[in-house]
Amino acid sequence: MNESIARLTRTRDLPDGELLTLISDPMGESELAQAADAQRRNWYGTEVYVRGLIEFTNYCKNDCYYCGIRRSNGKADRYRLTDRQILNCCRQGWALGFRTFVLQGGEDHWYTDERICHIVLAIKGEFPGCAVTLSIGEKERESYAAYRVAGADRYLLRHETASDDHYQMLHPSSLSLAHRKNCLFTLKELGYQVGSGFMVGSPDQRPEHLLADLRFLQRLQPAMIGIGPYITHPDTPFHDQPSGDLHLTLRMVSILRLMFPYALIPATTALGTIHPRGRELGLQAGANVVMPNLSPVGVREKYALYENKICTGEEAAECRSCLEGRVRLAGYEIVTARGDVKPANKKSSPK
Repeated sequence: MNESIARLTRTRDLPDGELLTLISDPMGESELAQAADAQRRNWYGTEVYVRGLIEFTNYCKNDCYYCGIRRSNGKADRYRLTDRQILNCCRQGWALGFRTFVLQGGEDHWYTDERICHIVLAIKGEFPGCAVTLSIGEKERESYAAYRVAGADRYLLRHETASDDHYQMLHPSSLSLAHRKNCLFTLKELGYQVGSGFMVGSPDQRPEHLLADLRFLQRLQPAMIGIGPYITHPDTPFHDQPSGDLHLTLRMVSILRLMFPYALIPATTALGTIHPRGRELGLQAGANVVMPNLSPVGVREKYALYENKICTGEEAAECRSCLEGRVRLAGYEIVTARGDVKPANKKSSPK
């Protein structure tokens, strides 16, 4: 085995120069994936946790330059799900064996803290034992605390890029990387299982930016790390920029698994969008989570963060069945547990 990969497996860290080489060198991709797969099997066996994704609003107050639901996109067909619709999505998912529900949306002020808490309480009341994950952006500490009291277990907030110069290039001046990072540390203090992550191949990204992402995650030590290739949306200022690269994304998944062996790492829909077997390749590179869409079919195309998102026409049961077959063919098995993160200092016996 490549000595750098072997040492990363043992120590979970390397000097900057060696990490940059692993990030940039496609020749090491196969070895990285093999080492990462062995690591995930040591910690999680062949289990792949399934999360039911409910995209409940595509309104957003922000104007991020890469995002298809950005405030200034007048072509976006906006929608909001009612409480009843959200609960119906959960009922479908529960019947299919899902024990984690992920409520994801733009930063939509219509959903006040009171409304979010009401929804979380309703889900936890009807489906005892389930986990509720929120992914609704930057809030104040008081809001995060209220959601936690209502029963929210996890929170996803991708930092997108940990480099100030790159962040400023991708976002309007009204948004601050420092504030976003502070939100993540606040969520940890409040007891959430916290997820962060970043885009791979976003405009003007360099390997040094990806290195900075890894270093930031080392500080944060998140329970979940979600990454995916940047995919261009035609109705954004970056409409003429190329999308991210599959192979670089897979290398980053593998590096993350070796550096954070305990982490929950999804094989994202974005991976499946840029390659027909992208999610399977993500699993084989070290990922151990999939997130099928429970949103009503009629709104799935409207939640268009990027172009050509897959699975927008599938019913929930169809999506679950398709994913189960794909995961099995890739060499793993979907399990219907909550799928909580394992403590960073413990692992399963190899299976």
